[in-house]
Amino acid sequence: MDGTLTVAVHDFDALRAELGLRPKEPILEQIAEAPEDRARQLLAQLDELELGLARRARAADGAHALLERLCARGARLGIVTRNSFANAVETLRACELERFFAPECVLGREAAAPKPDPEGIRQLLAHWGAEPHQAVMVGDYRYDLLAGRAAGTATVYVDIRGGFEFAEHADVAVDSLEALAALLR
Repeated sequence: MDGTLTVAVHDFDALRAELGLRPKEPILEQIAEAPEDRARQLLAQLDELELGLARRARAADGAHALLERLCARGARLGIVTRNSFANAVETLRACELERFFAPECVLGREAAAPKPDPEGIRQLLAHWGAEPHQAVMVGDYRYDLLAGRAAGTATVYVDIRGGFEFAEHADVAVDSLEALAALLR
């Protein structure tokens, strides 16, 4: 969602610093290592920081058009995010994208092990009664693509910078949602 359907605004280095976590290491995994009371405190603090980001979220160029096209084709849409469910929903609301996603198809970190674990994707597939070969995982980071691969779905890497650092994990790489929509023609 963040950085794919929305304009990327997360400064993960700043979030780690604010939370007092080690630099350059994944946030959720560091929190999981903490003692239970400290982990609960860190998650609450992370939720608050991410809520501020969610309220300022903007849809990425082409997001509405892509989602409308997918819905018109009968695609079932879901989100698997390392964010909390509440903040994911707030992000979708702020971007006016919430109408495209049923709440039960928005899986936050409370619902599934965080990506790159494929659990969230597998939950969505089970909910839809779909097989992995019928699905595509679209994302802007290595964890998205690794989760899709582990779940057995096709993977699409959206990298608006065009550097394609994680292309080796993707079946398709595009530099915009418009380019992805063009592939649907």
